[in-house]
Amino acid sequence: MNKPDGKPLYSDIKGFLATIEYLENATNGQKRALKRLANHVFLNGEVLYRRTPNLGLLRCVDLAEATRLLEEIYAGTCRLHMNEFTLAKKILRAGYFWMTREIHSIRYVQKCYQCQIHGDFIWVTPNELNIIGSP
Repeated sequence: MNKPDGKPLYSDIKGFLATIEYLENATNGQKRALKRLANHVFLNGEVLYRRTPNLGLLRCVDLAEATRLLEEIYAGTCRLHMNEFTLAKKILRAGYFWMTREIHSIRYVQKCYQCQIHGDFIWVTPNELNIIGSP
């Protein structure tokens, strides 16, 4: 989500789209990767959007906004506790995008206290059942 200098990961892409210039110490591989990543995004003023295959736009968010989105979408108004991958898909359907969305969703769901208490019950009997009647 954030680089060591504190800027969001997409800040390089945003800078490239705004000025059409590469970073000063970028290697050829980094230039190719930046150009390839920039093909999938669209800059509208200060807001960066990612294009989807069906021509929709997803707004790119930083770490602070991503954390807030995880909390709001996971808790919701009905307090639906969903699994990690459903949470990641709901974030996409809400129109938001960040590169490590699935990893953050997995970590967030694993930290949910109520899901740890009430989830993953194994409803299997400890011994094998013997069928007495015939079909």
